[in-house]
Amino acid sequence: MPPEVEIRVLHANDVAWMRGMLSMFGLAFDDEATYTSKQPDDVYLVRLLSNPDFIAIAAIGNGLVVGGLAAYVLTKFERARSEVYIYDLAVEEGSRRRGIATALIRAVQKESNARGAWVVFVQADREDAAALALYTKLGVREDVVHFDIHPAEGAT
Repeated sequence: MPPEVEIRVLHANDVAWMRGMLSMFGLAFDDEATYTSKQPDDVYLVRLLSNPDFIAIAAIGNGLVVGGLAAYVLTKFERARSEVYIYDLAVEEGSRRRGIATALIRAVQKESNARGAWVVFVQADREDAAALALYTKLGVREDVVHFDIHPAEGAT
């Protein structure tokens, strides 16, 4: 990873970095509308960044967010333990292939350990060769089928 890139776990006073991370996600995922058009207000982001069940980690280079990771701590019911789910992970195009994604995962591993989690997990699209290569290098692959179920369907 380039020495000029800082990996930073975001906290309540890091709303500006969180907004930078949202903008970077929008560009990296080619989905700016989702990540930038209706961003939450500062009060919401402070509350989110204060939530012990949310982890945001930014890679900062030259005063800009060049990579980011958002994860959720899931408290389990079958045992007194938790898991961490990496929800979003991206590195802006000009900063890829420099170890930033690996550094973000290492940071979430450290943060997850500090929060007492027993495992970190992530999903990837079968077509995303770069993500599959990264996660294969760092973890154990499980093939599962993912379904989106909309909350309003089936409601009475």
